[in-house]
Formats: sequence, C-alpha cells, structure tokens
Amino acid sequence: MKALPTIINREFTLFITARVFFIAGLKMTPVILGWQLYELTGSKLALGILGLSEVIPAILLALPAGVRVDRSNKRNLIMWCYVLYFLVMIYLGIITYKPITHSMGNAIAAFLICFGVFLTGIIRAYSSPALNAFLAQLVTQAELVRAASINTMTWLFASVVGPMLAGFLIGFTSATWSFVVVCTLMAAALLIFRNIKEKPISWNKGKARTWDGVKEGLDFVFSQKALLGAISLDMFAVLFGGAVALLPVFAKDILAVGPQGFGLLMSATYMGNFIAIAYLTFKPLLKAQGKLLIYSVGGFGLCILVFALSRNFILSFSVLLLSGIFDGVSVIIRATIFQLFVPDEMRGRVSSVNSIFVNSSNELGQFESGLTASLMGTVPAVIMGGSITLLISIYTWFKLPTLRKFEW
Repeated sequence: MKALPTIINREFTLFITARVFFIAGLKMTPVILGWQLYELTGSKLALGILGLSEVIPAILLALPAGVRVDRSNKRNLIMWCYVLYFLVMIYLGIITYKPITHSMGNAIAAFLICFGVFLTGIIRAYSSPALNAFLAQLVTQAELVRAASINTMTWLFASVVGPMLAGFLIGFTSATWSFVVVCTLMAAALLIFRNIKEKPISWNKGKARTWDGVKEGLDFVFSQKALLGAISLDMFAVLFGGAVALLPVFAKDILAVGPQGFGLLMSATYMGNFIAIAYLTFKPLLKAQGKLLIYSVGGFGLCILVFALSRNFILSFSVLLLSGIFDGVSVIIRATIFQLFVPDEMRGRVSSVNSIFVNSSNELGQFESGLTASLMGTVPAVIMGGSITLLISIYTWFKLPTLRKFEW
C-alpha cells in the first residue's frame, strides 16, 4: 500500500488521518439518531432530550477528566476512548435495527437511544481534552499554530462528509446499516492511531488531589481575559443561536427534503467552517481579532434569523453555509488563543473547562431549542434564538472592551 504523504511529520499525519475517520463516524451519529428519534416520536422535545443526554455526563465529568488527561499517557487514553466509542456504536446499531425497535416499542427504543448517547457523553468528557492536548506533543512549538489549523480543517472536512454520508445511507438503506459504516470508520481510526508512539506524561504532581488540579485549570482560564471572553461569547451564541437540533423538523415538515436534504443541512455549517478556516490558514488574521470575533457572532445570529424565515431549501442551505463561515472565524480565533496562551502541562484541564463553555453548549442549545420549539413552535423558537445571539454580540461590543480591543 502506498504510504501517506507526510504533513509536518509522520505521527501528526497518522493523528489527523485517524481523526478524519473518527470524526466522520462521530458526526454521522446525530444525523442517524436525530432522524430515527423524530420518526419514532414525532416530538421536538425528544430531539432536545437527545442533546441533554450527552451533555449531562460531559459537563459533570469535564473538570476531573481534564486532570486525568494531564496525568495520563494521552495516547493510551485516546485508544481506550476509540474502543469504547466503537462498542457504543455497535450497541446503537442493534437498538436501531427495525425488528428490535418494533418489538420494544417506540418509547423504550427512544429511551435506549438516549442512554447510548449518554454513554458517548461520558467518553467525550475524556476524549475531547485528550485529543486537544495530545496534538501539542506531536509537533514542535514553532509548528503548533500551523498544526492546529490543519487539525481543525481535517475535523471540519470529516464533519462535512459524515452528515452527508449519513443522510444518504438512511435515505437508501437503514439506520442499522448506517451504523455498520460508523463502526467501520471507528475501527479504521483505531488501527491507524495505534501506530503513534507513547509520549511522556506532561503533568505529574504525585498524589496531588484532583480538586487542586481542577482549581488550577479554572484559575488559569479566569485569569486569561481574552480566552475567557472568547469562549463565553461563543458559549452564549451556540446556546441560543444553534438551530441544529431542529433540523430534522425543518427537513421533514417545513422544507420537505427528506433524510438526504437533512444530511446536507447538517453539513452546511461545517462546509462554511471549512471555507473560513481554509482561507484563514493561508491569509491569517493579523490584527483586530477581538473585533472580528464579535462581528462573526453577530453575523451568525443574523443568518439564523434568515434560516428561520426561509421556506426554500437553497436559501436555507446557503444561510447555514454563511453561518458556518462566521462561526469558522470564531473557531480559528479561539483555537489560536488556546494554542498560544495555554502551557503544555495545563492543556487537558483548560480543554475541559473549554468543553464546558463551548462544546457542551451545543447540546444544551439542542435541549433549549427542543424545549422552546415544543412550547412556542419551531420557527418562533429559532427566531428567538437568532435574536438573542445578535443582542449578545451587541452587548459584548459595548460591555467587554478588553475583548473588543484584543489582538495577538
């Protein structure tokens, strides 16, 4: 077999190759389960509960998991996470098998799907900070910013391919066959990743208490005003402005485009992310990064407002793509702040704090969207979320001058 072309170095190449397979499989999962759950229940609130099922363990375990990551052999920890994800995907493939679903009844099947997602939340509490922290052990300090950009681009590429593939598969096959593909991708990621050698443990304070490590991570984040402001702004924007949870409703009931259209809508934001980050990798931001971050969040909110009002698939796809471009600017600014200002021995703990602010806000936003949509209707809920996001960006501009004036 022909060797992969080397990017920066061999181990970094293996890392991002495995990450493409892993993230593609992971991003297929919410498309498969979101469509399956809405088919089973017809409930918008159930879609919100699906997100809540993942975020509860992810938040509860995030801070102690960050300490564990910094104290652990990150390569081995990531390997275990890959194995556990693979096993959970097998479980979800069995639960979504139609004869089994019908024999259990829709309510029990929906509960067991949410339980599987709950298990992924436990694993994510460890895998997310471990992967973020491990990157810095694969490249030199001089290569770190470039490596972070490439890593983000590969993540986004997989995030585009995964939902599109999932939409195609559930449209022409079934949820269970879709999970066969997910498991295959996870297995490929594990086999590739195992070729990376073990690295030294970056932080070792003997028998120091877990809470002491947690406190150090929190103190560091709250002392870095630019980092704190960036992740807080993104958290509120995603919490209120995200429309991802309700995309099955838009695809099925409003735009009538079926699972294939749903997969395209799910991938649109990530396509926009990819475009923005690819551009910024070659044309990096040289000044006024704080202002651009606030502008991007405001633009994201406006796009969500237009999406809520759209009844045309092309327009809906286009504004989600544009929202992804705005979000991509935010992603690259936050990722660069993290890589430049966080020391190696703190990366696991700071990544865990970041996951509470940013990553978990996706699932909390999913629950918020499902709850408000069940109370006031799908379109009014998304209009409200986009409006709040826009107001948050305006508030930040005037009330957080430190972030507005931030540059690196």
